[in-house]
Amino acid sequence: MSDVPSPSGALDATRSTLPLRSVLPAFAIDVALAIALSFSTLMLGLFGWAAWRGIQLAQRAGGTPDAQALQAQLGTPPVLFLIVMTLVSTGGTALVLYLWRRRATRAERRASLDRLRNARTWIWALVAGVATFLFSTLMSAAGRLWLGLDLEPSNLDLIKDGFARYPLFLALFAVVLAPLYEELLFRRVLFARLWQAGWPMLGLVLSSLVFALVHELPGLNGKPAGSTLFLIAVYAGMGGIFAWVYRRTGTLWAPIAAHILNNAIALAVLQVYGDASV
Repeated sequence: MSDVPSPSGALDATRSTLPLRSVLPAFAIDVALAIALSFSTLMLGLFGWAAWRGIQLAQRAGGTPDAQALQAQLGTPPVLFLIVMTLVSTGGTALVLYLWRRRATRAERRASLDRLRNARTWIWALVAGVATFLFSTLMSAAGRLWLGLDLEPSNLDLIKDGFARYPLFLALFAVVLAPLYEELLFRRVLFARLWQAGWPMLGLVLSSLVFALVHELPGLNGKPAGSTLFLIAVYAGMGGIFAWVYRRTGTLWAPIAAHILNNAIALAVLQVYGDASV
């Protein structure tokens, strides 16, 4: 796992700032590659499942079944398959882009280990994790009570169903695996590219916006425009906190730990109260 050389924003000013005309195209390529890789992997998985399911139904029916009847019987993929495909498509994309586009140098890895020995790194991670949960909770509560918005995350039903059927695997996925690959992709690959080029605030804004759109894409989440925009703002704020703690500590393990803590609290609240913030 990788990090950038400077542990705090104070050292950013000592770096040369690269022109945006050379930085933004690289950032755009990262985003385009992430979309293409994750979407194509997910589609391949869904097509594979549909073909396998179709063969099963055809064998049960005997002979050559009617195409429309077969399509109606396909149904939807099981929840475990959807969770695994999310892990493979997004997690695989994060790993590929990290190794291909943003692999850590030996000096960066050494600096990361040094910062893990600093107690302040873990204090900042703890503060960021709790702050992220409180931010999303308070924002969601305000949006529901004052604006009457539907702020249930699009993936909440999948999480509830997955936890009911496969509690240990869902907990591992939501609390550990998802934070690992999301921080690798959104903070190391996307945010750190602009940070290292001398544009940390622009990197924070753009990477957080991409992070938010991945979670709530307008037109595809089945929610009204107002609810979608509010959810995007909440997710972007969460991404901004993770990017900030990465920049503050200089180690990617800090936002990973903060993300893990946020998800663990949210999952615990979901199980106790049957509802959770974003």
